[in-house]
Amino acid sequence: MKRMPQSIRKFIRREKARIRREVLDIKEQEGLINELYKKYLIKIKEKV
Repeated sequence: MKRMPQSIRKFIRREKARIRREVLDIKEQEGLINELYKKYLIKIKEKV
């Protein structure tokens, strides 16, 4: 799989930190983070 651009990796890293700060339920955190990855992986695959 091709690596994501630096700007997207940086955005995802910051969003993961925000999710972990704001959401206390671990299962919900995992779900939100998985959705975040799915959203951007689909966009990356469409560009290629």
